[in-house]
Amino acid sequence: MRASKRPMVTASAAVIACLFGVAAANAQTQPPASPPGQSEPSANIPDQKLDAAAAAILKVASLKQDYQQRIVAAAPSDKERIAAEALGALTKAVTDQGLTVDEYTSILEVAQNDSDVRGKLRKRIAPADK
Repeated sequence: MRASKRPMVTASAAVIACLFGVAAANAQTQPPASPPGQSEPSANIPDQKLDAAAAAILKVASLKQDYQQRIVAAAPSDKERIAAEALGALTKAVTDQGLTVDEYTSILEVAQNDSDVRGKLRKRIAPADK
């Protein structure tokens, strides 16, 4: 039945959207207020963390493209497995840079709301020789 395949595809798409913080965050307009019970992240992020986040962003973007193509091309029965594999690969891409997923997410949230931090990340991501 066609309707039964739809929830799996939607679930896979939701997992992928959550994993690719930048694309998902930029696709939605969110107020800059912090969630209840959490303090606002500091915009004073050390250069080492910004370097690591920029490197992770590049790896995550590459993985995003690869896994999106794989999920689109996959049989419905393989989509959840590929989404789970994507989660592991994306987590590794972030942690290989010396960041936790929470640190990475926090830096992206700060960058979304702070143009200075966003600019610092963009400079690190842009090729230096172009």
